[in-house]
Amino acid sequence: MLNYVKLVVLGLIILFAAMAANFARDLAYQVHALLIIAVAFGLFIWVLRNTDEPPKQTSPPTGYMDDVIRAGVIATGFWGVVGFLAGTFIAFQLAFPVLNFDWAQPYANFGRLRPLHTSAVIFAFGGNALIMSSFYIVQRTCGTRLWGGNLAWFVFWGYNLFIVLAATGYLLGSTQSKEYAEPEWYIDLWLTIVWVAFLLVYLGTLIKRREKHIYVANWFLLSFIITVAMLHVVNNLSLPVSIWGSRSVQLFAGVQDAMTQWWYGHNAVGFFLTAGFLGMMYYFVPKQAGRPVFSYKLSIIHFWALIFLYIWAGPHHLHYTALPDWASTLGMVFSVILWMPSWGGMINGLMTLQGAWDKLRTDPIIRMMVISLAFYGMSTFEGPMMSIRAVNSLSHYTDWTIGHVHSGALGWNGMITFAALYFLTPRLWNRASMYSMAAINWHFWLATIGIVLYASSMWVTGIMEGLMWREVDDQGFLVNSFADTVSAKFPMYVVRALGGVLYLVGGLIMAWNMWMTIRGAETKTAPAVAPAE
Repeated sequence: MLNYVKLVVLGLIILFAAMAANFARDLAYQVHALLIIAVAFGLFIWVLRNTDEPPKQTSPPTGYMDDVIRAGVIATGFWGVVGFLAGTFIAFQLAFPVLNFDWAQPYANFGRLRPLHTSAVIFAFGGNALIMSSFYIVQRTCGTRLWGGNLAWFVFWGYNLFIVLAATGYLLGSTQSKEYAEPEWYIDLWLTIVWVAFLLVYLGTLIKRREKHIYVANWFLLSFIITVAMLHVVNNLSLPVSIWGSRSVQLFAGVQDAMTQWWYGHNAVGFFLTAGFLGMMYYFVPKQAGRPVFSYKLSIIHFWALIFLYIWAGPHHLHYTALPDWASTLGMVFSVILWMPSWGGMINGLMTLQGAWDKLRTDPIIRMMVISLAFYGMSTFEGPMMSIRAVNSLSHYTDWTIGHVHSGALGWNGMITFAALYFLTPRLWNRASMYSMAAINWHFWLATIGIVLYASSMWVTGIMEGLMWREVDDQGFLVNSFADTVSAKFPMYVVRALGGVLYLVGGLIMAWNMWMTIRGAETKTAPAVAPAE
């Protein structure tokens, strides 16, 4: 009976999507309707094939639900390479505008590839990393299987369908035209459904746990899931212009929209890119080091201080705007205070290696974790400093901000994710270790050098840019035009692009290493590493 209900629902989805494709007023809506038809039709055939089969008498599944995590590991590696490739290409486009090819317009110009790159790295690469690692961590720390049966698979496939819909929307020029170029209303609605299912799976697993204690990693991951849901719903409140089109009207306007946008934007950093990845850090660093967390009390203080302070920090992005001074000052004050719990987390992670520092010589995964914590500490010092009004007057709207964002994203989020993938891949596929430890070493150095080139070039060009913008002659007129600043930045733009190439090559080496490990090829061990003199 349930299968027949599924067939009816899928049939209605196909019918509605076909009508949407027929009556759609823009290309993006038509393409998305066709994608939904293809997915729904595939599911329809799959359900139909299993409808007339007699139900199998199977015992309840035992053990952990790791198949969905394996799929998440593969998706994370794939989207990482896609995101790094897009980012490297648009970095070269900024240095060499001729790469905005006439024959590829408008689909491959910088304006459409930039949000594609941002979402591919943050939401596709980072989002899949968070979903698969949270499914792994919550099962191991609760001693129980994921709640909800195949609901976890719905979360995985539903989230990746959202990624594909959003990516094609960016390329076809269909977004809400906000700071983060959010997808249109129907994609937002779909993501809301998927995210609620994610929350249910996670909460259900916590509720039926066999361990009385809730490990601190789960605190961070649960706060990430709940807060991101709240941010997504409030920031994307909109009214569709037509059910047959992708255009919508935002419910906020003017300075209220700006305030809501940066409440969302900074807390997307605070909870998606910080709290979620701290949950990964608090599990994988102790496991890889073979040491307990340095201070469990500090981890709890870190958690409560971070989630209370971060939610107030967004207005510091709106200094010198129509936002009242008291609001932006409030954001600045909370941002500066936020430095303390952030460094508490960094110190806790680094001190977890107390007694295991010798592993830095021989374990490149530990090195990745340490460098990620170092970049976390650096970024969470630089961010509060840049929120101070006097510093912000120089840094805002310059490439310094781009350098700050990427030092955190590539250094903190990227490196801890790479370490998690190297930790999980051999365990999930029952291998003794990764195929090539030497390749992990190469990845570590390529990624680290790439980040340094990228961030340092943007720090230099950003400060130069800010100083050129404020330079005036003895009569008070601006000395430099905007074109002058663009011309002066060219060498640093080339350095940034080269840094991106190194980071991308490291990602490709990781993908190859994961593939060889999954295939079960014979493990290659790195030569013995001599202790540093």
